Amino acid sequence: MPSDLPPHLCAATIEALQAGRHDAPFDVLGVHMVEGMAWLGVFAPQATKVEALIDGAALPLQQIDEGVFSGRLPALDTQYQLRAGFADGNSWTFDDPYKFEPVIGALDQHLIGEGKHRQLWQVLGAHVMEHAGISGTHFAVWAPNALRASVVGDFNTWDGRRHVMRRVGATGIWEIFIPALGEGTLYKFEILPQEGPSFMKADPFAFGAQHPPATSSVVRDIGGYGWDDAHWMSTRAERNRHDAPISIYEVHLGSWRRKTDEDNRRLSYKELADELVAYAVDMGFTHLEFLPVSEFPFDGSWGYQPVGLYAPTIRFGPPHEFRDLIEAAHNAGLGIILDWVPGHFPSDAHGPVTFDGTHLYEHADPREGFHQDWNTLIYNYGRTEVRNFLTANASYWLQEYHVDGLRVDAVASMLYRDYSRKDGEWIPNCDGGRNNYEAIDFLKEMNLNAYGDSDGIMTIAEESTAFPGVSTPVDAGGLGFGFKWNMGWMNDTLRYIEKDPIHRSYDHHLMTTPIDYSFTENFILPISHDEVVHGKGSMLQKMPGDEWARFANLRAYYGFMWGHPGKKLLFMGCEFAQWKEWDHDVSLDWDALQGANHLGMQALIRALNQIYTSTPALHRRDCDPSGFQWISNNPQQSITSFIRWGDESDAPVLVVCNFTPTEHHDFRVGVPRPGQWREILNTDATAFSGGNRVNATDVHTTSQGWDGQPHALEITLPPLSTVMFELRTT
Repeated sequence: MPSDLPPHLCAATIEALQAGRHDAPFDVLGVHMVEGMAWLGVFAPQATKVEALIDGAALPLQQIDEGVFSGRLPALDTQYQLRAGFADGNSWTFDDPYKFEPVIGALDQHLIGEGKHRQLWQVLGAHVMEHAGISGTHFAVWAPNALRASVVGDFNTWDGRRHVMRRVGATGIWEIFIPALGEGTLYKFEILPQEGPSFMKADPFAFGAQHPPATSSVVRDIGGYGWDDAHWMSTRAERNRHDAPISIYEVHLGSWRRKTDEDNRRLSYKELADELVAYAVDMGFTHLEFLPVSEFPFDGSWGYQPVGLYAPTIRFGPPHEFRDLIEAAHNAGLGIILDWVPGHFPSDAHGPVTFDGTHLYEHADPREGFHQDWNTLIYNYGRTEVRNFLTANASYWLQEYHVDGLRVDAVASMLYRDYSRKDGEWIPNCDGGRNNYEAIDFLKEMNLNAYGDSDGIMTIAEESTAFPGVSTPVDAGGLGFGFKWNMGWMNDTLRYIEKDPIHRSYDHHLMTTPIDYSFTENFILPISHDEVVHGKGSMLQKMPGDEWARFANLRAYYGFMWGHPGKKLLFMGCEFAQWKEWDHDVSLDWDALQGANHLGMQALIRALNQIYTSTPALHRRDCDPSGFQWISNNPQQSITSFIRWGDESDAPVLVVCNFTPTEHHDFRVGVPRPGQWREILNTDATAFSGGNRVNATDVHTTSQGWDGQPHALEITLPPLSTVMFELRTT
């Protein structure tokens, strides 16, 4: 090492650069005024010489030590590039990343510090941009306890000494602008912790990732898409209202349909934009709900163990192609809902776990930070930066991808500190109770931001307890969700319909008592993926009896579901009564549609959606108790009937359900209004592969009252069926 070292490159500094322990390289690399002279410092491992290129001339720099070069420039603001030469005769010309000023400004720093940055993804992560007239990528990462943070990738031989980042004030953020890098660049962050060796982490804010099992982040330029869904975006609020018809088709993108003649290949986002969208429209659904698309390492988690919350999974294509799918849905009149998982994340080494060598995103104490049910980690909702990471992520999907709604997974696991835990396995809150105040505050903030920043959207809670006010606005004391899954309705009614009809009279309450709480929240009735996996069997397998009875039972159940108050959700495959339970590794059993019974079931769901969306009484007061009126309940016969009401000018609808295999002729049922009642649905119709025991002509009321009503109808009530009648107004 020369004795006449540049004043700002002492031996200790050089040793720290070479060892990758220097935490402030911008203080010594690049150009600095030292003792009145402009000194240029460069660290270029493996280079045998380095030159500064100034106005076409090459200024050789002195090699101070291995990889360390220095020289004097004419002035502090001298414009230059660097050219590094290597022993094999090759050379590399590049812009010096250490000559650029910071990108993150004072306002962003202030908002980050307060945890109030509503568009945090625009600051952190990797952003293709032009800085000081040079094209490249800006990288920023939150790692407050790291001794050093670097960007590594193929572009620097994954050497964490080469692109060490600068600290940004007191935010805990590190940043660097690297010229010439752009779309498709593989990268990670190398973190040097307070203790122990350095390690690599994927970017929590990455917009893209490698295909698992590879774990690198990928630079994706998500700007400049050029959306063509303005009409949908300006009108979607009408489609997401509590009084709108909402019928959701829940889809696992990887197994809805596969190319069996192409080695079981998954469909791409662009293929799904054609095939899935057309199918959902034909079936009459109003919304598509996707199981989580945020990047996840393990296929078997179905996306519910994400490590890349800001990256649409590469399994089906890059981000713009995911936008193609959403745009196609919007232009076909379909809303898009994403399953969103802020409740937990896996412990994969490349993920957020101990991100900077400390428990940064998660709790340190497993009594607060570990989900025993899923072997996953729990976010520290009480930490300002973590809460901002999650609230911003919700807004990210709504704003950057025009998503229309978020269904928040496993909310109950977030609300309670003792969720699925025994005594001694959890830590009470500050008041000694079980409610997780920090998670509650996070959910409220997320909903306030989501609804405040994105017009016309909805948020939905999968919440399995009776926690009060889930779908009540925050300013009225609630959590602020738009809707909640009605898990009680699902559990009770499935318990009932799975029973042999001969035993149903003893459990008739399972079909009737759910109405007692049906208006305590704004409910969605879910028959979701969770009901057709893990040995639970398909919906058809749940039904008792022979083949005829199974299909008839399921048709009657779906008719009851579509007649019952609440928005609708049905998992893929259930609409055509797939026989086998869902398997995420293979396509749905579309070959089943060669059978008449399966075709009939599919036709029934199509008809139910059409009737539901076109009949105001069946949806307008889904969330209002004035929209429902019991007519009768007969446990002995397992028959129930009720009226659905819309607005005053809407024709009411009578729903009658027979859950036994007994046919009834001239069955009398009371109605509140006189006139002609037209059968608008009969699950026993030939079109649905039933026995066609239908009411072919309008049914006129009799003057004799019945069921406590002033009028009555005498109808044909088929076995194991649901029938609907609408009062004719003309």
